[in-house]
Amino acid sequence: MTTLILLRHGRSTANTAGVLAGRTPGVELDDRGREQAAAVVDRLAALPIASVVTSPMERCRQTVAPLAAARGLEPVVEDDLAEVDYGTWTGQKITDLLKEDLWRVVQAHPSAATFPGGESLAGMQARSVAAIRRHVGRVRAEHGEDAILLACSHGDVIKAVLADALATHLDNFQRIVVDTCSVSVVTYTELRPFVARMNEQSGDVASLVPRPKPEPADGEEQPVSASDAVVGGSTNA
Repeated sequence: MTTLILLRHGRSTANTAGVLAGRTPGVELDDRGREQAAAVVDRLAALPIASVVTSPMERCRQTVAPLAAARGLEPVVEDDLAEVDYGTWTGQKITDLLKEDLWRVVQAHPSAATFPGGESLAGMQARSVAAIRRHVGRVRAEHGEDAILLACSHGDVIKAVLADALATHLDNFQRIVVDTCSVSVVTYTELRPFVARMNEQSGDVASLVPRPKPEPADGEEQPVSASDAVVGGSTNA
């Protein structure tokens, strides 16, 4: 069972300006965003994070910098976790985009939405989910099946990854809320992923620390694997 922590970047200058930043260069964290990034170090202090992966966007790299420095880790830059390519919508005010017919499609039928001069939301989900699973496999191979991976990306990207983990259609991904510098957690097993946390902005995450597997006593069977176990004492295994 490999644990993925999805961290959205801290609040940026574009968030407060009300524009769709997309891949616009030079969009940085504002003062509040830098405070949020610094607080991540203490919030995740109990977790033995094996690897940090980040979108190439500056606001994401700034968000993971304090945590990576505290852990002595070099963030892996992953282009496939970059923000959506919004094409000609990039840099426009959201209040103006609300008037576009495509905006309604993005909200109600996002799997059919392709941004003018940019990419489709379905294409974004495909490349981001593939990247996450690629890095989960890498971390598992390098650090063991109980390793923890942190990936810092953007709201739409994280919502798309969560929708995949929840086995819900992309058309439902706008129902998921991912605030700035929030943490969402997915555990990947051999059979399927389990969503452990969503949009967590504070609180204790120490329960996510992998527990050592008990050794069977002589004559006893090997304990049930995490991929077969009943999670939370209900029928959602």
